[in-house]
Amino acid sequence: MGFVVTSLIFTVIGILASLCTRVLCNSGPSTNLFLITLVITATVCCWMMWAIVYLAQMKPLIVPILSDGE
Repeated sequence: MGFVVTSLIFTVIGILASLCTRVLCNSGPSTNLFLITLVITATVCCWMMWAIVYLAQMKPLIVPILSDGE
């Protein structure tokens, strides 16, 4: 899958998790805002980790060097 498709999947998962948090953990306006902020932050951090690993594989910094015996 490409970068854009997986980014859209992360977006959809983040929206669904935010809606589930809003519906299932309805404790008050301040608590709801805090929980949704946590869900969005976790989604963005997971997406950034995936994106960094994905993009790092496109042009690696270290090139494997073959030894003489191989």
